[in-house]
Amino acid sequence: MSTTELLRRAAELFPGEVVTTAHVRHLDLPLRAGKLALITLDNGFDHTKPTTFGPGSLAKLAEALDQVEAEAAAGEVVAVAITGKPFIFAVGADLKGVELLTQHSDALAIGKGGHDVFKRIAALPVPSFAFYNGAAMGGGVEVGLHCTYRTVSAGVPAFSLPEVFLGLVPGWGGCTLLPNLIGPAKAVKVIIENSMAQNRQLKGKDVFELGIADAIFEPADFLEQSLLWAAKVLTGEVAVEREEFDRGKAWDDAVLWGRWVADAKVHGAAPAAYKALDIIQQVKDGDLQAGFDAEDAALADLIMSGELRAGLYAFNLVQRRAKRPFGAPDKSLARPVSKVGVVGAGLMASQLALLFARRLEVPVVLTDIDQERIDKGVGYVHAEIDKLLDKGRIGKDKANKLKGLVSGHLDKAVAFGDADFVIEAVFEEMGVKQKVFAELEAVVSPTAVLATNTSSLSVTEMASKLQHPERVVGFHFFNPVAILPLLEIVRAEKTDDASLATAFGVAKKLKKTAVLAKDAPAFVVNRILTRFMGEIQSIIDEGTPFETVEAAVKPLGLPMSPIALLELVGPAIALHVSETLHGAFPERFAVSANLGKVVEAGKRGFYVWQDGAQVLDPEVLALLSFGDSVLTEEQVRARALEAVAQEIGLMLEEGVVGEAQDIDLCMITGAGWPFHLGGITPYLDREGVSERVNGKKFLAPGLASVPA
Repeated sequence: MSTTELLRRAAELFPGEVVTTAHVRHLDLPLRAGKLALITLDNGFDHTKPTTFGPGSLAKLAEALDQVEAEAAAGEVVAVAITGKPFIFAVGADLKGVELLTQHSDALAIGKGGHDVFKRIAALPVPSFAFYNGAAMGGGVEVGLHCTYRTVSAGVPAFSLPEVFLGLVPGWGGCTLLPNLIGPAKAVKVIIENSMAQNRQLKGKDVFELGIADAIFEPADFLEQSLLWAAKVLTGEVAVEREEFDRGKAWDDAVLWGRWVADAKVHGAAPAAYKALDIIQQVKDGDLQAGFDAEDAALADLIMSGELRAGLYAFNLVQRRAKRPFGAPDKSLARPVSKVGVVGAGLMASQLALLFARRLEVPVVLTDIDQERIDKGVGYVHAEIDKLLDKGRIGKDKANKLKGLVSGHLDKAVAFGDADFVIEAVFEEMGVKQKVFAELEAVVSPTAVLATNTSSLSVTEMASKLQHPERVVGFHFFNPVAILPLLEIVRAEKTDDASLATAFGVAKKLKKTAVLAKDAPAFVVNRILTRFMGEIQSIIDEGTPFETVEAAVKPLGLPMSPIALLELVGPAIALHVSETLHGAFPERFAVSANLGKVVEAGKRGFYVWQDGAQVLDPEVLALLSFGDSVLTEEQVRARALEAVAQEIGLMLEEGVVGEAQDIDLCMITGAGWPFHLGGITPYLDREGVSERVNGKKFLAPGLASVPA
């Protein structure tokens, strides 16, 4: 089947594509170097709708190449260049089209169609240039790799091959051309390491330093400078020299390093990284066509895999659903917030004060039980602002402004009398929090929202003794506050729409992923994690060795083991949450006597570091008692996952969140649950756990799987 037929068939499968056109215009190069044909990729929208490549877009590029090929053959142009619309070069394949594919042959056609078009650039009878003027990702990067030369703008904010992050491989030349351009070690960094580090982006400067671009220019006159540079290349004034690589052991070692990175991240649980590394290994002899063929095959296999669909599902959750929170009230009901109060001046409260000041840029006032604590909290915020200044993240004027916004006061009436939003971050005890809210209600304005950062206590009970409980919302952050995106917004029984809308409005300004949760014990993430970790703890207490339990959960590719997570959370907090949930659901949430002993002894966890290695703390082991029931790794994993599947099923029945998608969004953004799994429910569906436990899958067919 010809490329034209391939693309026409693919376009029929994807009628909703936003088509990118490829405009051709002719420019006289400086230095009398001749005429250049400049192809500009543009979908007709501004930079907020980035340019992508679907089948219709590839067909448009093919038409432009028909024209410039003929012009080059006739001697009418001496070179061809490709650039993008303002701020955007191109951000790769249109993934909405990939989700619609149901046949392996159609998936293969997408890979082959892209290759067939892009290869024509390299085959032009004149030199070709890519002018990376803005954001470039995936196929956007790859179209430039097929060119003879590349320039990049110093202002490029994002440049990456993110395919492995999503469950794909760079399949339009990335795995083949990049290692042959910059060497295998650097290519592995871009394709594997950066992608698996939550899709880390390169800046323009990095693109040049890695050798992907041959020249770098400032954004103000980027196109003019790129044209001048191209003219110098064509006239011989500039000679581009490229590095030669060791195609023996050094190449093998780079691929081996990539496998180590992949193992550390996903423990073999997701195939994309390994397929990309296989292709990089295959092209060490420089056979580009063999690499392209391998990319086509890998792309087709992955497009038809559950792992990719789970990755795309997770991507859509984070990119789309997160921007339109399910169940949130109409945003027009939100009240303006021009001053924020924080009750408490400990570490959590101080982190919150810093975040509110940086994102909202309104006055933030802390209170606490004595001036010394207040001064310490304000001092922490000011010191963190100084660190941002030292790192060049903010300027001196901005630093001074932010410091001026954060203050402290002992008197709540003075501190909060004119605040629109007050959040408490005090000790996790119901009586303490009720007392704080009673004091606040006496001094704040009638419309001020009262928020609690509780991780597990009932927001309804907290508000129950107030005259106006309708203004109280749960506003639960995850630690570290500056890094984890999730914010669980909890609607208590009497919370009104205006207060809730205000909370969602604040969350958006804080740049957090807000998910609406019902006022149920431990809300979403802590309830699931406590059930998961509680089951793990019970298995250990019953007699299964720590190392078996650790090995059992490795295939899940979690960011850390349950034991390490326990240490991060802190045994005392984990014990408190398990006690809260045991009180609510005693038949499913046990309280571990061993964990209680660890807390009583003031220990931070089960492990200590010795000679650079983590070992079980002998002092902790001496405190603990174990049964004699020993499970295999498979039994441990099955039992832990079945407990999680049961809990999620019950949470959905109770209406803790609107849909299973909200569970996954919470687990990805609040607990670091692996993106490549799609969160938790697609994995439970794929492994058959959902049906085994609940008699049905969590998600409809095609939502995080290949459509029927």
